[in-house]
Amino acid sequence: MEIKRVDKTNYYLSIAEAVAGRGTCLRKNYGCIIVNNDEIISTGYTGAPRGRKNCIDIGTCTKKKLLPDMRHGGYDACRSVHAEQNAIISASRKDMIGSSLYLVGIRKDTGEYEEEANACQLCRKMIINAGIKEVIVKANNENGYNVIDVQDWIENDELLERKDNLLI
Repeated sequence: MEIKRVDKTNYYLSIAEAVAGRGTCLRKNYGCIIVNNDEIISTGYTGAPRGRKNCIDIGTCTKKKLLPDMRHGGYDACRSVHAEQNAIISASRKDMIGSSLYLVGIRKDTGEYEEEANACQLCRKMIINAGIKEVIVKANNENGYNVIDVQDWIENDELLERKDNLLI
């Protein structure tokens, strides 16, 4: 019987998925880890700021309550700090320079991976400033993932190209 070893990318994504299990959002939970030189620097999951009640504690999603029709955006109405933000604020910038951020999003209603998951604009700005070089996002239930070169976010600043005033 041949035993296959999981590749390193999917190994780190599975750890990020385990971290997402701590998330407290009622709609979707994200988990992430920041890895540099094959060492986990920090982890983060979706949840309310320390000391505040989480959505699972109060039994309602404030964003959905205040902005029922908004699918993307409206983050000011959300109680949660994003997984990427929590991981970045828990790490030293010198440890994050040149690192990789592994990100997994899971929908609470279906238990499926979030299709086309990606960092929001605020998280992108934080990822850029943290010195993270790439973001690897779980893409499906198999071993699929997408690799995003953070330099692309710098060179292709989509906020300069927006014609609308949508909240991101």
